[in-house]
Amino acid sequence: MRVAVAGCCHGELDKIYETLALAERRGPGPVDLLLCCGDFQAVRNEADLRCMAVPPKYRHMQTFYRYYSGEKKAPVLTVFIGGNHEASNHLQELPYGGWVAPNIYYLGLAGVVKYRGVRIGGISGIFKSHDYRKGHFEYPPYNPSTIRSIYHVRNIEVYKLKQLKQPIDIFLSHDWPRSIYHYGNKKQLLKMKSFFRQEVENNTLGSPAASELLEHLKPTYWFSAHLHVKFAALMQHQAADKGQTAKATKFLALDKCLPHRDFLQVLEIEHDPSAPDYLEYDIEWLTILKATNDLINVTGSLWNMPENNGLHTKWDYSATEEAMKEVLEKLNHDLRVPCNFSVTAACYDPTKPQTQMQLVHRINPQTTEFCAQLGITDINVSLQKSKEEHHLCGEYEEQDDVESNNSGEDRSEYNTDTSALSSINPDEIMLDEEEEDEDNIVTAHSDTNTPSIEPSLNQASDFSASFSDVRILPGSMIVSSDDTSGSPTSREGKLGEAVEVENEKDLTEVPSKRLSDEHEPEQRKKIKRRNQAIYAAVDDDDDDDVA
Repeated sequence: MRVAVAGCCHGELDKIYETLALAERRGPGPVDLLLCCGDFQAVRNEADLRCMAVPPKYRHMQTFYRYYSGEKKAPVLTVFIGGNHEASNHLQELPYGGWVAPNIYYLGLAGVVKYRGVRIGGISGIFKSHDYRKGHFEYPPYNPSTIRSIYHVRNIEVYKLKQLKQPIDIFLSHDWPRSIYHYGNKKQLLKMKSFFRQEVENNTLGSPAASELLEHLKPTYWFSAHLHVKFAALMQHQAADKGQTAKATKFLALDKCLPHRDFLQVLEIEHDPSAPDYLEYDIEWLTILKATNDLINVTGSLWNMPENNGLHTKWDYSATEEAMKEVLEKLNHDLRVPCNFSVTAACYDPTKPQTQMQLVHRINPQTTEFCAQLGITDINVSLQKSKEEHHLCGEYEEQDDVESNNSGEDRSEYNTDTSALSSINPDEIMLDEEEEDEDNIVTAHSDTNTPSIEPSLNQASDFSASFSDVRILPGSMIVSSDDTSGSPTSREGKLGEAVEVENEKDLTEVPSKRLSDEHEPEQRKKIKRRNQAIYAAVDDDDDDDVA
């Protein structure tokens, strides 16, 4: 089946679907599935905009609300994960996943589903060590601290995913797994993004939690976004036993949705022709959710996952055949994801703006139905009960301000923060205004260096034509031998020569022109000295939000 993968969406649904239509006209057939790697921005109204961690002047309604209201419908089944620029209050309603609009499905904090027999997993958010061991304690209205911590990956989600034993075909994460850059053309990556050099050389770029999942799950494909650059790698895993065949993961990161940027990729994925053509729950994942239900934590306290260290009575929550059979019976042997989307908040009306719309911590009926059917707890119900019982809403917020901002001490098993880029990213908007307040240090989805490319005579006249760089995946997945010679894999003799995974076929008839986007510009917009001081002084919570 034909699968399209998008990088950072930034609310540009119309443009993405237009580009898919263009690819279908030029390609061998229709796209069956669209996967989005975060920063989706499912913004329904003005209140949702206020829950998005970007400076106010970059909060734009975009086009998702039209799909939410029913004015438009997604032309292809769309599955996405969360990033670090989201309408967090909306996604928080669906911690276990659910429909944010007809034909648009959110995977949840972490999740696994099936489509046409293809097993798709994912984890939302980005990694920050000082929040990693906390529970999901945030709720709207968010304060300046929780509006960021709400999208930080937690150890409980990684722990659940590490209980999976059955093979994963596709995995999605917003930030990159740490060290993945050693398995691709690192030289070319640093040529395009020279400001990554320090993190790459220190091996601190990317998420160690995602890297741990990559080593454990060994999926066939892994797709990411966040760093706003296209990058491919091929990671050869070591075989668990001598008699087994070693698995390999094809990694691809994509850019953000802008003209002339590599934000979309179409590829062929093997599928089961006899499998249903609708979205299905994954029985192993459901069984793990049920088994780990008692591990739910809705406090900001630090805690560790159970492990075999003599301190826990149970540490293995993997799904047994008997447990999966019980869950299947609970669902009446029907794993189809119900099309039970419902509107839970007022939709934006361009003719009647409501800038003072109240923020409400909502319980979504989809989550209620899912939890009742599976016999598990809705995290949001636990949060609301906690607030009612202890009357500590304000106290929680004050506590969070201290915990999330006090990052001088490492609070997870990982000794560095990795999604943060300590160097300045010239691909992002810089703060030039003196009046920018502390909140506005979070950079937004914009580009000051969009390359200027003359349109080809053969390009279509519509807007989609400018998004010309849509390619079949494997052509980009050529790992240069000169670069991989220094990679961890090649040193072990696992990956030596250049590897071409499949045949390349460009969907565009005319080769796309790659100008300044391929090379480091000679002149960058210089950051004013006062802003250099701001970036040097801000807490690392601000640094992690640059992409």
